[in-house]
Amino acid sequence: MLQIGDQAPLFEADSTQGPVRLQDYIGKRPVVLIFYPMDETPGCTAQLCAVRDSKAAYEARGAAVIGINPASAEQHRKFAEHHGFDFPIVSDKDERIRKLYGVGKLLGLFLQQRIVYAIDKRGRIVFAKKGSPSAEDILRAL
Repeated sequence: MLQIGDQAPLFEADSTQGPVRLQDYIGKRPVVLIFYPMDETPGCTAQLCAVRDSKAAYEARGAAVIGINPASAEQHRKFAEHHGFDFPIVSDKDERIRKLYGVGKLLGLFLQQRIVYAIDKRGRIVFAKKGSPSAEDILRAL
């Protein structure tokens, strides 16, 4: 797991809203990366619905939110449409991004861990926490 103060690794990947390049955000706005295990499970759905419901708070800080897990872009599109998620969800099929960010695996190496990172405008990690932290905790770090 990356630590506060570490430089966020750059990545580019397909998402529910087209290609996402972390470098396009650096220098412009903070970014919240939400690594979550699986689409359409109770815990993951609740976590991402909480992000959706906190949209105004994230926008007030100028923060972009990006969900990440290894499911396909098509699976993510269905998940996003079903729940009204208007932030990109990245398909990390080869798990390259997970590995760059030190996100481990759970349940016999099947699912990735649930970890949230907040990255400031300079590209530095300012928040790193396992689990499903509140929007208030994440935004306080920004």
